[in-house]
Amino acid sequence: MSNVKTAVIYYSSTGTNYQLAKWAAEGAGQAGAEVKILKVPELAPQAAIDSNPAWKAHVEATADVPEVTLDDLEWADAIIFSIPTRFGNMPGQVKQFLDTTGGLWFQGKLANKVVSAMSSAQNSHGGQEATILSLYTTMYHWGAIVAAPGYTDQTIFAAGGNPYGTSVTVDQDGNLVEDVQAAVEHQAKRTVTVAKAVKNGL
Repeated sequence: MSNVKTAVIYYSSTGTNYQLAKWAAEGAGQAGAEVKILKVPELAPQAAIDSNPAWKAHVEATADVPEVTLDDLEWADAIIFSIPTRFGNMPGQVKQFLDTTGGLWFQGKLANKVVSAMSSAQNSHGGQEATILSLYTTMYHWGAIVAAPGYTDQTIFAAGGNPYGTSVTVDQDGNLVEDVQAAVEHQAKRTVTVAKAVKNGL
């Protein structure tokens, strides 16, 4: 049985979702997947980035991380997203990228991809669940198979109990409030396991 090709796709302005993506990549790798970490292209003007030292530092620190392309989506058997919330919805950068997938969708090349998502916000009820669900709406149109973590492991409860995808709160200093690494790794392993079953017809 061949390895599950997994794309971990993130958007992050100051690094939180990049960290979640790295943990997801570790979990997917532990489950035997071939993994790529890919970032969503930044659309914000340079002046906006330069006005926020943490944002500018993160952009510079991740300059070598490849940007996601449509070829990456076609390549992947499993896709794990990690994105922050923007007013309870996905960031415009992510929506813009997803809006370019119409050609792949029309050709049926996104059907049966196994997908899962994570999110972050600056308070515990800042829209994390709504953000994940807004992203899943696009996945349903793709014909993808959503592999939400549900309550399939105790780590989900320890991380705040979001059944749709691991979510985290970030304090004013940019630190993670919840300890979510184990939950992220579990979610990634579960996604790869489901994708393996789909890919190999088990």
